[in-house]
Amino acid sequence: MEAVREYDAKLDSKKRLTLRGTAFSYYHVAEMKNGTIILEPRELTRPFQISERTLVMMDRAMANMEQGIVSEPINLSEL
Repeated sequence: MEAVREYDAKLDSKKRLTLRGTAFSYYHVAEMKNGTIILEPRELTRPFQISERTLVMMDRAMANMEQGIVSEPINLSEL
C-alpha cells in the first residue's frame, strides 16, 4: 500500500502524539507486538444502525397493524 503522506512525529511531555491535517476527529488504535501502530478512522455513532429499542417498537407496531389496531389515516394534502 502506497503512503499518501509521511512525516516524523515526536511524543510531547505528556506522551501525546499530534497528527497533522487529519480528515477525522476520532481513531481506533491498534498497537502490534512489533511496535507498529495502526490508526483507523472512527465515528462515535455507528451509521445505519437501528437501536434495540427502535426494533422492539417496530415489532410492536407491526403486531398492532396485523391485529387491525391502527389510527385514522393522516391527511397530508395540506403539506
